[in-house]
Amino acid sequence: MPIITLTTDFGYKDHFVGAVKGGILSNLPDCNVVDISHAISPFNIQECAYILRNAYRSFPKGTVHVVGVDSEISPENEHIVVQVDGQYFVSANSGVISLITSEVQPEKVVEINLPNAEAGAFPVLNIFVQVACHIARGGKLEVIGRPFQSLKELRDFEPRITNEGKSITGNVIYIDNYGNVVTNIQKSLFEAYRSGRDFEIIARTTIIRQVHQSYNGIINYNLERNQRKGPGDALALFNSAGYIELAIYKSDLNSVGGASSLLGLNYRDTVTINFL
Repeated sequence: MPIITLTTDFGYKDHFVGAVKGGILSNLPDCNVVDISHAISPFNIQECAYILRNAYRSFPKGTVHVVGVDSEISPENEHIVVQVDGQYFVSANSGVISLITSEVQPEKVVEINLPNAEAGAFPVLNIFVQVACHIARGGKLEVIGRPFQSLKELRDFEPRITNEGKSITGNVIYIDNYGNVVTNIQKSLFEAYRSGRDFEIIARTTIIRQVHQSYNGIINYNLERNQRKGPGDALALFNSAGYIELAIYKSDLNSVGGASSLLGLNYRDTVTINFL
């Protein structure tokens, strides 16, 4: 059974998600349509890239991923298909695939060129659905596009090495449903520059001097309960995607607050690591 996934900033109030799913099923009735997310912040390419990069690997080879964020076509935002890591991504050339292509070389990239097709104000339905269904049926990319060489990259995902290698300056790239704050500093970069040194992570007025492997790594179970760190305490960890994440242990963004609100961190804010 073919699989087509959807990642958009459409939300659920409007008709957009239903129309896209209906378009897919009208073209390919036996398709398995999977929602990755429809809650991407409007036009937030970086957020979409992070979610897509961490979701696609769980899908089988041959899956087609439709990306509906900032998808209106223009001379600077072409419609493309990227075949990479055995999967297909139908998207605008916004840089949204660059987190994947920075790790895995694309097998093929084409610019979509459908005869007599009008993208209009709803290109995900009018263009991307046709393309995704063609690929899911086993159709060749050469039929719906021409070779393309100008994939955009997202520079926001590159932390900076400063102070002669004694500091890494990164940024907040994603805030999750719990209010946890994900930075663009990967574990591999951190370990490469740490070289066994002590360190401090500075996020506004908060300083953290340890990175855990899990959320409950903050708890020392050898101590009595009243002496342990626990709910409400700030921590840093290497998350499942391999990035340094800041969190408030067992906190709720919708009640007492999460790391984003309690630490005063927003998208693009600076997080610095100093090696001591």
